[in-house]
Amino acid sequence: MTNLNTRSRSKRVGKIQVDVSESMAQKAKLRVASGKRVISLAQGEPDFDTPEHVQEAAIAAIRAGETRYTINTGTIQLREAISRKLRRDNDLEYGVNQIVVAPGAKPSIYNAFAATLNDGDEVIIPAPYWVPMPDMVRLAGGQPVIVACGVESDFKMQPGQLQAAITPRTRWLLLNSPNNPSGSIYSKAELLSFAEILRRHPNVLALSDDIYEHIRFDGRPFYTLAQIAPDLRERILTVNGVSKAYAMTGWRIGYCAGPDWLIRDITRVLSQATGGACSIAQAAALAALEGPQDFLAQRVAVFHRRRDFVLPIIKAIPGLSAERPEGGFYIFVSCTDLIGKTTPAGGRISSDSVLCDYLLAEADIAVVQGAAYGLSPYFRISIASSDDDLRTAVAAIRSAVLALR
Repeated sequence: MTNLNTRSRSKRVGKIQVDVSESMAQKAKLRVASGKRVISLAQGEPDFDTPEHVQEAAIAAIRAGETRYTINTGTIQLREAISRKLRRDNDLEYGVNQIVVAPGAKPSIYNAFAATLNDGDEVIIPAPYWVPMPDMVRLAGGQPVIVACGVESDFKMQPGQLQAAITPRTRWLLLNSPNNPSGSIYSKAELLSFAEILRRHPNVLALSDDIYEHIRFDGRPFYTLAQIAPDLRERILTVNGVSKAYAMTGWRIGYCAGPDWLIRDITRVLSQATGGACSIAQAAALAALEGPQDFLAQRVAVFHRRRDFVLPIIKAIPGLSAERPEGGFYIFVSCTDLIGKTTPAGGRISSDSVLCDYLLAEADIAVVQGAAYGLSPYFRISIASSDDDLRTAVAAIRSAVLALR
């Protein structure tokens, strides 16, 4: 007899898995609960507090009674602030009705897929990619088309790869810059080359995930696709949020800006799915976007220093290597030379997933396997942790790796 739970499950749900980075974070929490001192470098969450003026804006909103439903697409005040932000930072002109606020950047992306994908439609996703991307496509009925982008191309998709990946079923191209997990940033010239290809394929939309926009190193400039290809704006959705730059992960505020036709359909999905974002969080996001911005450079300088501290230590560990990330707060570490080695207990390191389990069990350090990002054998280290934790963690990783035979 067929199990009722299996029979009742959606076929789409059966194709997806729980976010692996969250799963690794949960494993770390279970070890902590058992009395272990675990350092988690698994989640992409700044260790800074939300800026004080942002906190105060939320408190003021509560005291003013701003605790009721807002317009599904976000308060007028916040969407006006987002419009000003896009003009100020990205030279983009979007009216209030071309902007949708959602409970995070993730729902903004999923809502776009749900609004546009029919069964079997394809979404081109360069790998390495943010973990949920392929499964969000599957959940919306689409088919992810993964394009492997290795170290030889600085983990960035090349124009020839994009051209080769496009088929009559292609609906979206997905771009994430600075990239999670590699930290690579697409240059203006690289984006222009993609725009030229998109002009030859008028049915292909482009989604630009700009969530790490402000976290860049070594003076690297930032460009977003709609900015450098204004003639394609009718086919481009720009997604961003306040979680990373403003240390507001738990506030759950993201947004997207795009053409009228697409925003209307995204709004229809939002209205029947998540509904509007939290009113208090929207007041806080308004303060973040409209308030002082000078602290951003100060915090990026801390991430920059941490990168420059961790990177040479990792590269000096036999069997590990890594490229210098240009942005974000991760280091994507190659562990190719460790595959096949044996642990002190006699186990075999057969994959990057096994290596990450070994580091958690033997060194009490949680990192995320490259397989979760579509590229193996690697693992991702978050440098959005305290200096002390990073110092302890890299030393523990070194000891655990040196113990392999």
